[in-house]
Amino acid sequence: MSEGSKKGAVLVAREVSAGYGELALVEMPAIDLLASLGWRFKNLYAETFGALGSEGRESETQVILTRRLRAALVALNPGLPADAYAQAIEQLAQDRSKQIAVNANRDFYRLLKDGVKVRVSDEHGGHSTETLRVIDWATPARNEFFLASQMWVAGDMYRRRCDLLGFVNGLPLVFIELKKPAVPLKSAFDDNLRDYRGQSVPQLFHPNAFILLSNGSDTKVGTLTSGWEHFFDWKRVADEDEAGKVSLERALRGLLEPARLLDYIENFTVFEEGKGGLIKKTAKNHQFLGVNKSIARLVELRSPSPPGPLPRAGEGRMRLGVFWHTQGSGKSLSMVFFTQKVLRKVLGSCTFVIVTDREELDDQISKTFKATGATAREDVRATSGEHLKELLRGNERYIFTLIQKFRNEPGQPYPMLSDRSDVIVITDEAHRSQYDIFALNMRNALPNAGFIGFTGTPLIKGEEERTREVFGDYVSVYDFARSIEDGATVPLYYENRIPEVQLTNQELNRDLEALLEAAELDEAQEGKLEREFGREYHIITREDRLEAIANDMVAHFTGRGYRGKAMMVCIDKATAVRMYDKVQAHWKAEIARLKAALEPAQGDAREALIARIHLMQTTDMAVVVSQGQNEVEDLQAKGLDIVPHRQRMLKEALDEKFKDPDNELRLVFVCAMWITGFDVPTCSTIYLDKPMRAHTLMQTIARANRVAPGKESGLIVDYVGIFRALQNALATYARPAADGEGASRFSTRRSW
Repeated sequence: MSEGSKKGAVLVAREVSAGYGELALVEMPAIDLLASLGWRFKNLYAETFGALGSEGRESETQVILTRRLRAALVALNPGLPADAYAQAIEQLAQDRSKQIAVNANRDFYRLLKDGVKVRVSDEHGGHSTETLRVIDWATPARNEFFLASQMWVAGDMYRRRCDLLGFVNGLPLVFIELKKPAVPLKSAFDDNLRDYRGQSVPQLFHPNAFILLSNGSDTKVGTLTSGWEHFFDWKRVADEDEAGKVSLERALRGLLEPARLLDYIENFTVFEEGKGGLIKKTAKNHQFLGVNKSIARLVELRSPSPPGPLPRAGEGRMRLGVFWHTQGSGKSLSMVFFTQKVLRKVLGSCTFVIVTDREELDDQISKTFKATGATAREDVRATSGEHLKELLRGNERYIFTLIQKFRNEPGQPYPMLSDRSDVIVITDEAHRSQYDIFALNMRNALPNAGFIGFTGTPLIKGEEERTREVFGDYVSVYDFARSIEDGATVPLYYENRIPEVQLTNQELNRDLEALLEAAELDEAQEGKLEREFGREYHIITREDRLEAIANDMVAHFTGRGYRGKAMMVCIDKATAVRMYDKVQAHWKAEIARLKAALEPAQGDAREALIARIHLMQTTDMAVVVSQGQNEVEDLQAKGLDIVPHRQRMLKEALDEKFKDPDNELRLVFVCAMWITGFDVPTCSTIYLDKPMRAHTLMQTIARANRVAPGKESGLIVDYVGIFRALQNALATYARPAADGEGASRFSTRRSW
């Protein structure tokens, strides 16, 4: 678009929008900016209809500009008969009103991304199938970017006027709703978007790529399935090191510059299956920038080689970097975006080996890839060492495995399984288990693979050099503090509720801490814990101390504001079972006390008591701990019965129940399971009665930092005295280079 055309379009826009009052203060700068980025503009408030009308629409119910679409199809797919273009337009513009909106959107997206198949007749009476490109993803300049303001769209009962619609080749891919600067942005969601996509003009969102809401200073981005809490800021345009600032200009430059827009739509969109149905997700700002930096690193390492497989080992070419994005900020989804873009844009025949060191992480990540459609198969998750070798010798697209499955026979070298250089190993929590014999075996098995480390915590002193040898330097950083500032995670609050019966040694023995950092205590470790740290263990597990904590937990759990799910983290399996029993006893006593108080109560006080009693009577609890040999007899010797708990763990899908916000399983007692690699957005409270430090502590408290409807923060309730360890962890893991700035985002409040 020439400079003269841009200026002319803007002048017309200014004249037509002169009567919009304060809204023009937001709309006109947006139009000016988009025109400067290469968008053509037209105000369609007084649009005429029919073949000779303003845009060729037959009526207001039509949302695709078929005149522009046809021109784009002809330009991108020249030389086909007219019927071929007509078939493509028919498929793209078909009525999808009988479909669930998100299903219709997914169907449309597949046509948009992969092309439209049409049947073409030849001169001999035969037929062939041609795939017509709808968008030229590789060359933005070959597409048309058209911005319409004040365009009327009608549904079955209502008609609505849209502030701005961004069309690519005649398809309405971007919906922009604007508010006056003084109007709170949430009204754009509550008053406009919910109405538009729900009952008024739902057909407008069948082709939609994403939604942008703004009042000029506050701007948020989401999809047609996003609730308000899942709309997110877009603070940075081109680099994650930019100072974060919320504004309409940042969002438009970061998302609607033509090349970025096409990249975002093509490579950063997924449809995720869940128990509540299909959800459309697009990358948040930090995911888009971080994944693209990782892709750039991969491309850099391939040059100056011609297109082809990843270069072989040497000169650091296998080290793709460390991707540090804090827990809860969507790291698993970033892996999906990374692999999908590599396959589509860089290495079409690549194999990804996704490696973790814990069963929960392996399960979570493989489920994310399956739910988003990246892989539909179950048999690419290694079930044994031999199964892993079989997968690696093949040509699978994705392989999921625990690093422990790279186990070799005693005294025998691990065999080379593939010398391919188009294999990329993605390790989750890269710094935790990548330097032992299993990691060495993995490198022997895949000598020419590329390695990228994904982690939710940074590399601490002593790990950096070893990690650089394997993965290279940081390729992307998104820390604890920035994720809270951006709203990718909720802030966490700390509450000290240490009982009077407590540890006198606040430092705790380092060996004890190291032992407790293990992912799960096995029988030998539990025995060592009791033998070698008898004094500390005895204090933590004293009956009167646990009794006091159980009594306090009951009062605290039922008195919270946001009553999300909660986890009680205990020192070991026996203590988890014992705490369950004690909480149950105090729970029943509290219900009896509340019922007694109900009789004389009246008015609001009576209603509050009724609500609290109902909450307690409908709340389910469970113990979730790993299996162990002789556990029944061993716990019986301590006066504990694990049988009913084990039966529940075997027969019921406790993980799914706990993740379900409507399920009555609201409180679980754990010691190591579920404290890493287990996402429950509605989990808002972590009760800590287990000494922890460093990344294990950070991973545990991050269970409460996920975003959920109505959830404004998470709460860490400390019963064991981890405040100093928490300060040290935050100094290292929140924002190491910012002089403790990250720690300031973790507020404290003390009580007992």
